[in-house]
Amino acid sequence: MRKSIFCLLAAAIATPAAAQQPEPPKLLVVISVDQLSADLFDEYRPHFTGGLARLATGTVFRNGFQSHASTETCPGHSTILTGRRPASTGIVANGWQNPKSPRESKGVYCAEDESVPGTTSSNYAVSPLHLRVPTLGELMKRAWPASRNVAVAGKDRSAVMMGGHVADQRWYWSGKAFVTDLKTAATPQSVVRANAAAARLIAAGSSPLAATPFCAGKAKPYALSGRAAPFGNGALGRAPGEAPLFRATPQFDATTLALAAALVQEMKLGTGASPDLLSVGLAGTDYVGHTYGPGGQEMCLQLTSLDRDLGAFLKVLDASGVDYAVALTADHGGLDFPERLRDRGVAAADWVDPALQPNAVDSALRKRLGTHARIVHAEGPFGDIYLDQALNGPERTRARDAAAAFYRAHPQVEAVFTSEEIAAAALPSGSPDRWPLLQRVRASFDAERSGDLYVVLKPQITSANRSKGSVGTHGSPWDYDRRVPIIFWRPGFRGATAATAVETADIMPTLAALIELPLAAGATDGRCLEATPAFCTRP
Repeated sequence: MRKSIFCLLAAAIATPAAAQQPEPPKLLVVISVDQLSADLFDEYRPHFTGGLARLATGTVFRNGFQSHASTETCPGHSTILTGRRPASTGIVANGWQNPKSPRESKGVYCAEDESVPGTTSSNYAVSPLHLRVPTLGELMKRAWPASRNVAVAGKDRSAVMMGGHVADQRWYWSGKAFVTDLKTAATPQSVVRANAAAARLIAAGSSPLAATPFCAGKAKPYALSGRAAPFGNGALGRAPGEAPLFRATPQFDATTLALAAALVQEMKLGTGASPDLLSVGLAGTDYVGHTYGPGGQEMCLQLTSLDRDLGAFLKVLDASGVDYAVALTADHGGLDFPERLRDRGVAAADWVDPALQPNAVDSALRKRLGTHARIVHAEGPFGDIYLDQALNGPERTRARDAAAAFYRAHPQVEAVFTSEEIAAAALPSGSPDRWPLLQRVRASFDAERSGDLYVVLKPQITSANRSKGSVGTHGSPWDYDRRVPIIFWRPGFRGATAATAVETADIMPTLAALIELPLAAGATDGRCLEATPAFCTRP
């Protein structure tokens, strides 16, 4: 029987019932794709057909920002699941200087415990010691002791900064196998099998990948000094037994994702009374970007493969029957090498002047000041610059002023800030795309760990060291390094693409709201984002 006109009208004009909020998911999966800039995501999005295409049906903030100046792996990962910027996390760079260290080498690696006897910043004991704040996984375990916090990554610093101080499992690639710093963690069979599979892949090598017409259109060879062969049109093949290059092929991320999926199954994540967290750090895109630059056929093949492998990973989660939600972002973006950039109309692109390398700067300052004593220490040609600990009083002031003047006079330097100027600046607020340079630097500043000066190179100056095989780079406060995608996705819910500028520090409070985990006032630098379905305003 047809409904009466009254019934149809009554249904049409009735006050809609309040939308029922979905139950919180039982498993949060947080994925970081190292060096996936928003520029790359925007360019490749129409060509994705697998997992990245699926996630892009969720809520996509295409103007996400690693809002701080020091856009490196460790600081970037420290923001994702803490909700704090590096000024709060204490992770000001991948490495910094500690002039007071009793070690001969004063360098400190972000994810090390330098108090362990015999360690150096390059031969270190992995540790979350330097992370000053808790991660989401730690807070979940405080609220729900049965909650599991699991991290899997291609880099130790990614796994440490997303997993935090208290993790149930934490595994990362050592160069030959997945290893852990957790002394009490029994080795899951998933890890044993993943390491065996990785060993077979490395031993066998890999055949060149077939390029789609889109990828083939990006092929153009470049011959650079210090490189054995031209690149830019490579197919990411690898000779048998070539372990270091394994990281710069799609097999690396595929292996990391396979281990993450296997741990979900073996540990039965998402099936308990309390929600669980799985963080996954995918490093392959970063290694491809550094090795070949982000603009050629190699990166196209990497992202195409990653899209496919993420699709397979999500299908494993689907088959588990677990109610899960995914957040995906990146720790930083990247800059291509000057020759390719100039071909694409970026006239200002150039390699950094060797005169800005730390030892060259120190030598020039010694001559200027008439001394044989060390003046400055630094990790590279920009960022934090440290005065030698032996300098005191007026001598220290004179050295600082001379160093600042030296950098400011160089045509490749955009700005130089003293630690006093940075500390006196207000903490940044408002839309991160509008922050001036000083506020971006302030967001990376820690009074104990940051340098006496902070140097910013001009845009499009590549600091990569060609002689060591790296042509692409990152680390600057410019938007090609800061801007990253931020995506929230949950099966069955469709979102939209937002142009609003947001921060990676917003991810943690957003996920906390999704699982109804209360956060103390002022516990984060970020804010809850209204993803779809809306949950920031849950009653």
